[in-house]
Amino acid sequence: MDLGELAARLDQAADRVGPEVQRTVNRQATLLRAMIRGNASGRPGPNIITGRYWASWRTQEFPVPNGGGADVGTNAPQGRRLELGFYDMTDSLGRHYFQPPFPHVEPAVSELSPRYEQAFRAALDDIFGGA
Repeated sequence: MDLGELAARLDQAADRVGPEVQRTVNRQATLLRAMIRGNASGRPGPNIITGRYWASWRTQEFPVPNGGGADVGTNAPQGRRLELGFYDMTDSLGRHYFQPPFPHVEPAVSELSPRYEQAFRAALDDIFGGA
């Protein structure tokens, strides 16, 4: 392979980096949301009572230069309390709680972390192997 051919292959690969990163991030964010919802479907995580908390988990994709990002989260007020517990405290409405934690986010993040790295390695292999 001569230098001109190498330069052309590197240009092709560079054009694929942003879209491939965005696709990988979006896929991993969707997987994380699904894992959190699964953990929030009963013990040891929180039980489903009405389904509103479970349904409140969202992913929000956003562009960044040469790639993309995503937020995974909930605006539900009980989210932090369910994840971390609320021991012998009174909330802003004067309600008294003694609620143990029902972790569902941290276990999902811990489980996904090694897979996240593998997904990006596969994306890089696809970019540079297919260029």
